[in-house]
Amino acid sequence: MRVNQPSNQIKLTNVAIVRLKKGGKRFEVACYKNKIQEWRNGVETDIDDVVQVNNVFINVSKGEVARSDDLKKAFGKASIEAIVREILQRGEIQIGEKEREHELSTLWKEIATLISEKCVDPDTDRPIPVGMIEKAMNEAGFSVKPGKSAKSQTSECIKLIQTNSKLPIRRARMRIKVIIPVAESSAVREKILGSADTVEEEVTGSNDWEATLLIDPAQYRILNDLIQQEAEGKGRIETLLFANVASTSTAAA
Repeated sequence: MRVNQPSNQIKLTNVAIVRLKKGGKRFEVACYKNKIQEWRNGVETDIDDVVQVNNVFINVSKGEVARSDDLKKAFGKASIEAIVREILQRGEIQIGEKEREHELSTLWKEIATLISEKCVDPDTDRPIPVGMIEKAMNEAGFSVKPGKSAKSQTSECIKLIQTNSKLPIRRARMRIKVIIPVAESSAVREKILGSADTVEEEVTGSNDWEATLLIDPAQYRILNDLIQQEAEGKGRIETLLFANVASTSTAAA
């Protein structure tokens, strides 16, 4: 890590600021935009490509550098690099209003797109356009949570749309094939078939029992645990397609 000599004032421009309050004082680190999340996610490992200057500030905008005594008192350590790393990992990212609006807008669109990919109209089993999903999100009063991924907010948004909007929606059924040795199938067959919305095909061969099913995605883990526990892990599940994708492909053909 590059070492810079302490200075009373350092002027920086076009920076992203990470702020941590500790010991009753505010400490800040000046970073390159778009690099902080990469550092936290482990994508970026070179700290010199994350921070603009290897120092700790009390106010980056004014270029006011933190005093060594204040740093030692708050962090209990003398190493600037260790303090910078702690602030990067635990601090709050400070972004401007325009950047915040852009971030929320991007997250909103990502969530709507994910829902469109995962869900269908229950009456037609067809995908729902992103625009209709966004309208339902507004109607349901959904609010994006900054700092959380789109994927982690999708389930909550689907539930909110189902209860607080007029849009008919449900998760697309997952098409799977369960394969179990015939000797083990009698112990779990009824439970496996009972968990399915639709049993599309059931075949008993000389060695294996196979069933092609449409299930709610929430059932996948339950079925997998069932096979591991009651069939002694001797079977397997193959994921084929989400049902709406399959029906779309068939219709297109």
